[in-house]
Amino acid sequence: MIVLTGQSLTIEEAKKVLFDHVFVTASADSVKKVEKSREAVENIVKQKKVVYGITTGFGKFSDVLIDSDDVEQLQWNLIHSHACGVGEPFPEVVSRAMVLLRANALLKGFSGVRPVVIDRLLELLNAHVHPVIPQQGSLGASGDLAPLSHLALVLMGEGEVFYKGERVEAITALSKEGIVPLTLKAKEGLALINGTQAMTAMGLVNYIEAEQLAYQTEAIASLTLEGLQGIEDAFDPDVHQARGYCQQSEVAERIRRMISGSQLITKQGELRVQDAYSLRCIPQVHGASWQALDYVKEKLEIEMNAATDNPLIFDDGEKVISGGNFHGQPIALAMDFMKIAVAELANISERRIERLVNPQLNDLPPFLSPVPGLQSGAMIMQYCAASLVSENKTLAHPASVDSIPSSANQEDHVSMGTIGSRHAHQIIQNVRRVLAIELICALQAVEYRGKDKMAPFTQSLFEEARKVIPSITQDRVFSKDIEAAASWLQQIDWHAFVSRSLPAKKI
Repeated sequence: MIVLTGQSLTIEEAKKVLFDHVFVTASADSVKKVEKSREAVENIVKQKKVVYGITTGFGKFSDVLIDSDDVEQLQWNLIHSHACGVGEPFPEVVSRAMVLLRANALLKGFSGVRPVVIDRLLELLNAHVHPVIPQQGSLGASGDLAPLSHLALVLMGEGEVFYKGERVEAITALSKEGIVPLTLKAKEGLALINGTQAMTAMGLVNYIEAEQLAYQTEAIASLTLEGLQGIEDAFDPDVHQARGYCQQSEVAERIRRMISGSQLITKQGELRVQDAYSLRCIPQVHGASWQALDYVKEKLEIEMNAATDNPLIFDDGEKVISGGNFHGQPIALAMDFMKIAVAELANISERRIERLVNPQLNDLPPFLSPVPGLQSGAMIMQYCAASLVSENKTLAHPASVDSIPSSANQEDHVSMGTIGSRHAHQIIQNVRRVLAIELICALQAVEYRGKDKMAPFTQSLFEEARKVIPSITQDRVFSKDIEAAASWLQQIDWHAFVSRSLPAKKI
């Protein structure tokens, strides 16, 4: 069970909730903070104080005072008018992450909602009722208003949800699970939608996928090193300690362990003096991507535990401040950094693919073909990889450098962080397919060299991968192999595989 406090949610805990469906509850101390914050909102309404979003309109309408009799209608109007997301829905796991993160943020006790609002969010989570949330329509400042409005609709018994493998009307799923729809009270609609949970949820899922991919690139690159009889000296610890980046040294160490015991790996000067950059510089390039991912992880874990709505309520209501924590700039920059870092993993992978298939760069059969000329082998797989990395270069253009004013220029600088997080997700899917192609080619190369000469770890990887990707003995529709390999890379419990296959680390 994961206990939410609003302060301490980690990516590892979130993974358990998102993928293992661990039960989630709220800490008693956090609920007490929520209750005090709610009392402050109710006092503001009773005393008819002028406070943004509680007794006023929103955005440019912040100067319009709202009668106390109309505060519930104000919240209803807010959610319905702002639920204008368009396009394909976020993946279901991202929707699940949004519910989790929104509940955690409200538990900080700065938002003024009733505890029942958080209870309903946790009921959705634990019953696996996930709002259908369109991906497009957020500027990433003033919060992810449009996406989170679609989440809020479900709490009201409206909209659609993913439920037991189907897309159904929200009220249908709520009724089956005994979840009672809410009538939102003062401040609650605004508290639900004024936050960065769409971009952060997408970023969280991106990071989880990217982290696994980054580890997998090292294993696949190790296979390629064997297929091309790469030189192990470039991974010597002295080389990497001399530069001083810990991530670079860690990549080199993992590669050394993965190729340990291989008879296919060579020494400096045996076949050639040095390898091409795509082999020799794996620790430097992959290590730099790890540096970026470490930065992204740090920002995500801060944002996952952040109060990002407006206004925020402090000192039991004595201090209510309209600020700008809903602005997604920290996550926008992190997602743009992630895009570049992950795209680079595919860029260097595609160059390794070229070295595996190009007969001018190796002594393997041309294009790894079983009958060169009559059969094309992996020729067009390299084309596919080149197309994917080229597409990534377009997607990697930073979203955060753009801004379009909104709400009659009241909201005159926005982050576009949700666009950045969505593009990062697309890049990750493309990268996985490029790695799938490198895996297919590397498997074929080491098979030609002699799999009995492989390192223990790479031999284990070979045996597992061959269950999914047959040897190339005849030209076939390789699209199916690429998708099967990509699906395997996404679904395999990589940590468990490595734990049982990689030689123990020497201390």
